[in-house]
Amino acid sequence: MNQQSSVFKATHGVMTEEVGVISGDLELRTTCQEDGTLELAITYVGAAEWYTLPGKDYKLHDVRDHEVVHRLLVNVLERA
Repeated sequence: MNQQSSVFKATHGVMTEEVGVISGDLELRTTCQEDGTLELAITYVGAAEWYTLPGKDYKLHDVRDHEVVHRLLVNVLERA
């Protein structure tokens, strides 16, 4: 299992499954299992509760792409 985490500012918000749109200073955590399964979680910086991003069954064809996909997600969510 490999985990990546990044803090970013989402001025227009990010949709979550549990509470709808959240915005402000957020932290994205991606976890890649050895089989390539990718889990996405997001929270307010410093908060204890994590939320899931919409969608399911994310899977990488090559686990070595995890860092690149994580960075891509941060860049896209930061623009949202």
